[in-house]
Amino acid sequence: MAIIGELLLPLRPESNNYRRKKMYFTGIIIAICTFLTIGIWHPIVIKTEYYWGTRPWIIYLLIGVASLAGALFIENTIVSAIVGVFGASALWGIGELFQQKKRVEKGWFPKNPKRRY
Repeated sequence: MAIIGELLLPLRPESNNYRRKKMYFTGIIIAICTFLTIGIWHPIVIKTEYYWGTRPWIIYLLIGVASLAGALFIENTIVSAIVGVFGASALWGIGELFQQKKRVEKGWFPKNPKRRY
């Protein structure tokens, strides 16, 4: 019985060895925000190509570089990560913008009848 008591001793709150377990949600918050950011950029890319074609790629570049540069100066880990993911998604959106153009040419997405190609 003494052996079992010694094994259970660390589980007792009154024990000196008892430590409260902490949970950290930073990774989960960043993961959820990453998922939402990618989900937001997907329709933005589709609408951009539909209305303006691939010409606004430079705007995506400026947004991406500015966001990544801004993330370097943000002290809060979660906010810095979210801004960095936003910037990386903007830069990724440049490639997706040109891929979207190809998808429209293949007929997978509708062409804008009011726009000249």
